[in-house]
Parts: sequence; structure tokens; C-alpha cells
Amino acid sequence: MAQKNKSVYVCGKCGYESAKWYGQCPACYEWNTMEEELRAVSVSKSGDRAAGGGVLSSKAVTLKQITDIKEHRYDTGIGELDNVLGGGLVKGSVVLLSGDPGIGKSTILLQICQTLGRRLRVLYISGEESPHQIKLRADRLGVNTENLFVICETDTQLLCEYIRAEKPDAVIVDSIQTMCISELQSSPGSVTQVRESTNLYVRTAKSLNIPIIIVGHVNKDGNIAGPKVLEHIVDTVLYFEGERNLSYRILRAEKNRYGSTNEIGVFEMTDKGLKEVANPSQMLISGRPKNTSGTCIACVMEGSRPILAEVQGLVTPSGFGNPRRMSTGFDFSRMAMLIAVLEKRCGYFMGNMDCYVNIVGGLRIDEPSSDLTVALTLISSLKDAVIRDDVIAFGEIGLAGEVRGVTACEQRIKEALRLGFRECIIPIHNARTISAQLKNEIKITGVRTIAKAFEAARVQ
Repeated sequence: MAQKNKSVYVCGKCGYESAKWYGQCPACYEWNTMEEELRAVSVSKSGDRAAGGGVLSSKAVTLKQITDIKEHRYDTGIGELDNVLGGGLVKGSVVLLSGDPGIGKSTILLQICQTLGRRLRVLYISGEESPHQIKLRADRLGVNTENLFVICETDTQLLCEYIRAEKPDAVIVDSIQTMCISELQSSPGSVTQVRESTNLYVRTAKSLNIPIIIVGHVNKDGNIAGPKVLEHIVDTVLYFEGERNLSYRILRAEKNRYGSTNEIGVFEMTDKGLKEVANPSQMLISGRPKNTSGTCIACVMEGSRPILAEVQGLVTPSGFGNPRRMSTGFDFSRMAMLIAVLEKRCGYFMGNMDCYVNIVGGLRIDEPSSDLTVALTLISSLKDAVIRDDVIAFGEIGLAGEVRGVTACEQRIKEALRLGFRECIIPIHNARTISAQLKNEIKITGVRTIAKAFEAARVQ
């Protein structure tokens, strides 16, 4: 069978392939992202692979014929990470861990090696650091297990052959953007190299039934660098979030075949590595200013966990022709919708005002239940009226200005009660379903409109 090289052009942004070069990618419309790659193409004689000539290596079976194997999980030693993974690291799974540079990806992976190394042989593959650098970080983190083996290599094929020969119990790859396959013409980090290297690691993990954790870099937009298929072929995708100048980090599961994707883990970065935050609500509302307008406490559900977060709003006269709108940790489009509702339905004019919304602590809120809290902070700043410190508010706001019900209301109220709040302002639909015992422990105020909520929350 003869071999010849074929030249193709691959988009470095989305992975689109074409036989000719384009200045703008036809798929993602990015400019100057098409790169030429040479690939070996098999040229066979006609009839070599006639229809039906191939033989499948396996055959279809019914569900009853598949043996029922109990799911086996490894304890990582970090409770917050186990919670996000759904109970631990599943045997034979492939986990993709991503986040901004310096946020703590390599740190947390080296930390879990200490616990895994007590009963497992762990292979740490590094394509970015030397063994000496890894040793220095391990000493700082207190990692001294004898079952941690370090190898610094970037050839994916050689590494997979080494894994098959040595048969470690767990593998960590740091990072996938440094891995390469020598048979491919493209450079490490390209779409083709990342895709094919990940495919090779996935096949190795499934065939040997060992867990592999892969570190993935992010681009300037915050997405995982490489093709989107990278997230499809792995079992779990984890994102590290948080500001680099803040000590707190949030680990979130974007995809998980073995657990929920709504759970989060909260960590604090210290000189000894990442430490779990047992009470994230207390951490997020600590240091709240007293007797200051434009601040209120929201309660959001992250999976099965209620978390309290401080929401800050600032409304100030604009010094330019077009007023500015900015949000940190809250969806910008939803913020613009809430401002429009406040102007149209409630009579709070903000057309010539700069409006800012900030979620304290680096938390990102996507749940509609925080609508009422954001609206109250904006009104509070506009009117310069202080919201009481012992009040918590949550509820979804519709385009008609009504306050709509939310889920898991009693769980949110119990979390607020545990942290010392005395009044909860909630949708009237939810207030009717609260148990009498809970109403005796904390004041429940049900509201239909934003104006009623503000009157109940402000300092009289």
C-alpha cells in the first residue's frame, strides 16, 4: 500500500479543515487562523476494501449480557474535590482540569498525590517543569509519598507505551498542550496535536482501566485551548475560577459523566497549597460594610448546597454621553434587563446613570434567584438608602416587574438562619409553602413586587 502526503489547512481556533487556505475561517469566522499541515494518506487499490469486507473487532450485546460492575472511586484526600467529582476519582475515567495560569491546577494535583500515593502508584507526567522544580514544589506542599513517580517527556506515543509497560494505578498529565505525536507535522499545542494526544490518552485509560487527569490551558476568552471535541471525549471537565489577586478559588464541574455538574468546591490559596473552605457562605460575606447603601445578601444553590453571597451595586451620575454598564460575577445581559424593568415598571430612572454590579469574593452567579438582590442593591444605591444588615433577599424578576418563585426555598432560609439573619424577603408564592416551625424561627416576608421588597428591606 503506497503512502503520500496530503496538505490540509486546519483552523487553530475551532479545528475546521479545508483543502485550501482561507483568510477567514468559514466555521468560526476568525481571521488568520488557518495553518497548513501535512498528513500521510493511504492509497489503496480499488477493491481492497469492498463493502462488507471489513471485520468488526467486537459484536453487539444486550444490556442483560453486560456484567454489572460496581463503580470504584478513589478518595483524593480533598473533600471539596471529591464532592465536585461526585464522590471521588472514578477508576478508568479521564478528567480534564482547566483554569487561568497560576490559579492552582498543578498545586492541587500534586496535593492529591499525597493521599493517592498511600495505596496507589501515581505517575506524574510533566511537559512544562523539570523534576527539580516539581521536587521544590512538593517539599513546599509537604508531599513526600514514595509511590509518586515523575517523568518529564512530551512524546505521547512513547508515554502511552511506558504507561502500558509500567501499569501505574493513576496518571497525571501536565499539560496536554505540551504533548505531541511525532508522526504529525504540526507543532505542540495545535488543534490536531491536542485532539490526537487526548484520544491516545483516553484509549489508554479505558484499556488499562486507570484514571488519568489531564491539565488543559485556557485561551484569552477563558475557554479551554484547542478543539471543542477535547471536552466531548473526556469524562469530566473541571474549571478553576477566581481572581489571581484574591486568595479564594472555586472549582466547578462543567461536565461529569459520574456525578452532578452543579456542585462547586471552594478553596483558599495559602503558602502551603490549597486548603478547603468548610463554610463558603461565611467566607463570602465576611468583611461586609456596615450602614452602607448598595449592598445586600443573596442565596444561590450550587447543586445541593445553599451559598450566601454579598451583592454590591453602584449607581452614579454619568460624566459621558453614554452611561456605562459593568458587571463582575453576574450576567451582563441580565443586569441590563433588570435595569430596564426598574425603569419601565418601577419608575426608577437610570438612563443617565453609570451602573455597576459586583459579586464579592470572585463567585459567579448564574441563577435567576439573585435577580431580586441585584435590583435591591441598584435601588439602594440610587436612593442612597441603606438595606438592613440582618436581611436576606432572593427571587426571580419577570419583565412585568413581578417577583416569581424559586426552588429549594426552605434550604436557603435554613442557611440564612444558621448564619444569624433575622428576616428573609422571598416571593409570596414561596412564603405560602414555608413550614410554621421555620416561620417561628425567622421572619418571612412574602412580596409580589420589587417596590414592596425594597420597602421591607430598607432601614426605616
